[in-house]
Amino acid sequence: MKFIGITGGIGAGKSELLKYIQKHYKCRIYLADEVAHLVKEPGTVCFDRLVELLGEDVVGGDGHIDRAVMAGRIFADGALLQRVNEILHPAVRDFLLERLEEAERLGDVELFFVEAALLIEAGYGSLVDEMWYVHADEEVRRDRLRQSRGYSGERIDNIIRRQLSEDIFRKNCDFVIDNSGSLEESCRQIDKKLEAFTWRE
Repeated sequence: MKFIGITGGIGAGKSELLKYIQKHYKCRIYLADEVAHLVKEPGTVCFDRLVELLGEDVVGGDGHIDRAVMAGRIFADGALLQRVNEILHPAVRDFLLERLEEAERLGDVELFFVEAALLIEAGYGSLVDEMWYVHADEEVRRDRLRQSRGYSGERIDNIIRRQLSEDIFRKNCDFVIDNSGSLEESCRQIDKKLEAFTWRE
């Protein structure tokens, strides 16, 4: 079984490509953002540590950590954001490695994917067998974010400015998917890369 990390800038189209992979290959796919929400559910060590760090009022009426309150607090304070990441990142990594071990034990999939914009920064290069970079030209990404999410030009500028440069993505990845064109074209690149693995109609 091959363990593959998929990364790329916002608007590059990672989600659509992962839907295609999920449909046509024997795989498991985990999105790091979704895992981050799972590991801070009530009753977990992460939940307790985050409430201790951020205060009881970060817990909403439903007993879960209020994402909006937490986001507002940590993005206004760089030091606090770092401390939250020091709690969440190891928990996400442990969760994924446990699922990887489970998949290897069951032997029911050939490919195990984890997707996140911050895989390189979080040190996943030393964990995965391969790191894939989903590239799309900046103007293409901007158009997608305006059309699909309704983001303003200023918001897009701020997000792109915080992300890794094209050079760093390419330097740290083993395979590049150019997703600037059609979805069909990108999927052909994936099929060629995964031709040694089982195809499912």
